[in-house]
Amino acid sequence: MRTLRNLPAALVALLTLAAATACGDGGGTPGTAPGHGTSGTWNVQSLTVDGKTLTAPAAAQVTFPVGEPEQATGNYGCNGFTAGITHDGATGITVKPGSSTTMACENMEFETAFAKLFTGRLTFERQPGRLTLKTPDGNTIVMSSEPRTPDAPITATMWTVTSLRSGETVSSVPAGAAGKAVFTLGADGTASGNLGCNRFSAKATVDGPRVTFGPLTTTRMACEGPQGELERKLTELFAGSPLTWSVEGGTLTLTAPDATGLTATAGSAAE
Repeated sequence: MRTLRNLPAALVALLTLAAATACGDGGGTPGTAPGHGTSGTWNVQSLTVDGKTLTAPAAAQVTFPVGEPEQATGNYGCNGFTAGITHDGATGITVKPGSSTTMACENMEFETAFAKLFTGRLTFERQPGRLTLKTPDGNTIVMSSEPRTPDAPITATMWTVTSLRSGETVSSVPAGAAGKAVFTLGADGTASGNLGCNRFSAKATVDGPRVTFGPLTTTRMACEGPQGELERKLTELFAGSPLTWSVEGGTLTLTAPDATGLTATAGSAAE
């Protein structure tokens, strides 16, 4: 058997490292080896539980180990946690919950759902900048390598209407009216803006997940075409108060009891 006795020490070390790498003992890029596709720090974007989507608090996060020990650390949104991780092939892990803090937090619905999903056998799909974990019954944890965009405040934000909703159908605002309808909900209980043609003002009360508009006071320009069509739809929607609202990042959704609604994007804060 040939030995490395007469070779320089530095060369022996280099050859030994190369042999170990070729046999799979080290080397490679973290997170690319089979069974380690989850490695890294991931910011939780949302959960899907029995068809319902829950938006994650900005602090919700999981850090998966690159190597040993295989213990994940994270935050449910307020409470921190640890969990043991066992890899099962290239697309599966088993999570064994460890310790966690027990503070009473604001969004306990999300925290409880996250803790319930992040346990047991999970499959995962990794795409550039995105990791999705799936439970055996089809519920999901969607995560991103990028920090989640903080939710814009519903008040003191200029909202631009981008689409109209009717049940499960979402359509862009009529051609020619894009960017015309804007509104702001004030912290003083008022709303103001433009319906697509005429300016308006009204009382508007935000109470938990609902916002109620009072009668609209508007300018009186005759509005036809796409802008007039958009204005009529928004007037009908606001009259159907109370509306359910939700904000995810920079997107606001308002939904009436009859399932009509709108989607709007955040602009600059109102002065």
